[in-house]
Amino acid sequence: MTRLRLGLEWFLNPDHVPLLLAQDRGWFDEAGLEVDLIEPEAHLDAVEAIEKGEMDCAVTEPLHLVEDRAKGELCVGFARFLHTNGGVMATAEIERPRDMVGKRIQYPGAPGPGGPAIVATMVEADGGPTGTEDGYGRVNNSFYHTDALAEDKADVATLVFHNFEVVEAQHRGLDVRMFALKDWGVPDFCQLVLITHPDKLEAERETFATLVRVLRRGVDAVKQDPEAAREVYFRMTDSDPEDALTRAIYDATVPCFTHDFSMSADYYRRLEAWMADRGLITETPGADEYWTNDLAL
Repeated sequence: MTRLRLGLEWFLNPDHVPLLLAQDRGWFDEAGLEVDLIEPEAHLDAVEAIEKGEMDCAVTEPLHLVEDRAKGELCVGFARFLHTNGGVMATAEIERPRDMVGKRIQYPGAPGPGGPAIVATMVEADGGPTGTEDGYGRVNNSFYHTDALAEDKADVATLVFHNFEVVEAQHRGLDVRMFALKDWGVPDFCQLVLITHPDKLEAERETFATLVRVLRRGVDAVKQDPEAAREVYFRMTDSDPEDALTRAIYDATVPCFTHDFSMSADYYRRLEAWMADRGLITETPGADEYWTNDLAL
């Protein structure tokens, strides 16, 4: 049995249902894998944890993968399994992106440049002024985006996933709207991918190939029988099966799992170009440096 320590990008939630199914139904065991799902106590530097030998691979988003590689960190992505609609969630008085000029932005990296880069791009795509990045309030309410709007700590929140924060806000009766990245000039990076160290991928290629095969089986099972997968999720996370919000988030997440685990070099080229233009990275290494479809196809 080969042990594999897989770091999650956040606490266990419906985004991870295929992995939980594989554990519950013994598919990892059948494939010779003992998979530990590691929930971060705080925002996790997955690349550093892999380099230190604390984890073997991790879930992250394409934005962070590019950011880490552009800084010279050794990391490679090898499978995408979830693609949701995401972007900026705003209070109701903000009717269109250009209304966000000068507003308070909630984002976990505050006061870093990420939140203003996203919002300023949307403002410009909507015909608003350029060069607004320095004019925004920068609020760090961790990952509690909905709380930040509900408690009047911020006017807009980024980055939100429609299947999570927007569903949560609507469940709580908040009057909000969402501006999707893909609609307002920002490359769509609201996706979850698996990463590891390039040397580890080369040395343990069959282990990671097996992980991808089992993950694909989990995605298929969620899509084909979402009710049975729901039962597994609630039981394995010790969640209340009658909790309406958790059920709503689960239902909104099921369509987000993708059967296409690959990603294109053109996609990463556009993402790099936007990040460089907005000053989020200083190097553009190219997707061949940090992404492979060898295991995804």
